[in-house]
Amino acid sequence: MGSATVLTSSWFCVLAVLAVLGDAFLPFLPSGTLVVLAVLKTKETADAPFLLGLAVACASFLGDVLLLSLARRGAPFLRRRLARSPKTAASVRRVQRALENRTNRAAATVVIVARFVPGGRTVLDLAMGHLPERSRRFLHWSAVSAAVWAGYIVTLGWLNSHWFNTTWLSLAVSCAAATAISAAVARLVRRSRQLSVVAQLDEPVEAVEAA
Repeated sequence: MGSATVLTSSWFCVLAVLAVLGDAFLPFLPSGTLVVLAVLKTKETADAPFLLGLAVACASFLGDVLLLSLARRGAPFLRRRLARSPKTAASVRRVQRALENRTNRAAATVVIVARFVPGGRTVLDLAMGHLPERSRRFLHWSAVSAAVWAGYIVTLGWLNSHWFNTTWLSLAVSCAAATAISAAVARLVRRSRQLSVVAQLDEPVEAVEAA
């Protein structure tokens, strides 16, 4: 592999990791697509999927930690953003009330599944930021969910990189599969009593932006 190819692949990996870190605040970022693209760009490098998956999991968990910490401290830009987004604020309040009555096992399931619902991670982080008695347990399950999601999205890209000969086709199939899986998860949680909290997250979520 030439030096130019290695450099390009490295930049894709860095961009993917930063997107995963940032999509806790900006849920519209195409983090999953960028991770898949990074997998495809590094498919000729030994151990690249494992290392990328590890970096993605760490970035995903760190994003949760940052947003949770800011929510717990009542960061002014978060308050302003929620004030300007009544739908997101209402979702946060509903999730807070629901989680207060959840067992630890049910709450853990919610944290993991919410990772696969568009915008669910953002609302869940904001809601948990106002439930400090659960924040330590939330971080534990947040780390598990970050690892699960990272393994899933990297494996998806890796499998398609071996099934198809062209990068664009592998990317298209991976993105289509990820979208279909997210839609299926959202549909299932609407029908599940145990995951009814996650159904509260399945609404358009506006980005949490700094002032």
